[in-house]
Amino acid sequence: MRRVWDSGHTVSTPSGNFVGMARGKKSAGARREEILAAVGELIAEQGIKGLRGADVASRLGVSPALVFYHFESLDKLIVDAFRYATERDLNRLDELLASEAGSTTQRLLSALHEYGPTGDALSWRLWIEGWAASLHHTELRAVIRVLDNRWRAVITDLIAQGVAAGEFSTADPRGAAWRITAMLDGLAVQRTALDEAVSRADVDNWTKTALAAELGVTP
Repeated sequence: MRRVWDSGHTVSTPSGNFVGMARGKKSAGARREEILAAVGELIAEQGIKGLRGADVASRLGVSPALVFYHFESLDKLIVDAFRYATERDLNRLDELLASEAGSTTQRLLSALHEYGPTGDALSWRLWIEGWAASLHHTELRAVIRVLDNRWRAVITDLIAQGVAAGEFSTADPRGAAWRITAMLDGLAVQRTALDEAVSRADVDNWTKTALAAELGVTP
């Protein structure tokens, strides 16, 4: 999902580049949000390893000093960018589920579509970069683990709701959620990092197969 700002804020184009800066001063919150969104885009585009504060400043047309006025270090900025991106995606999921009037099965399919590699490619490039970097970054690893578990908690809760409604059959909603999302994690790497080694149709079909095996449901 590309972030589109309200009037008076920067607008992100379909390519992810910021095309204009609003004149005048921005609130600290608006400026921080703008910086975090830019960092997420840059990480997805060029990776974490070579990211510099100067890159963020250049993307936004501001000075590096302004970037680090709002964030005390590059490490802090990167960690906060992952928090921001995940909150954005989870808010999007909440809105989607709130508007979904169908069965629990349909709501679960919608959530898995958002989670899996049929959803936002920008988000998946960001996550794959985060997983790789977290091998050597203790704070980032801890944050990503918490954020990842929040996604799985949503899926677990939907499965538990389906069991309560008589739509699903499993004695272990948490285990089913972990197995299904772990499969989607692996497929996301194949699609995002390996030039779409599996097709979107493959992902859809294998997800339905997993739901049948795990929950006894045929979407």
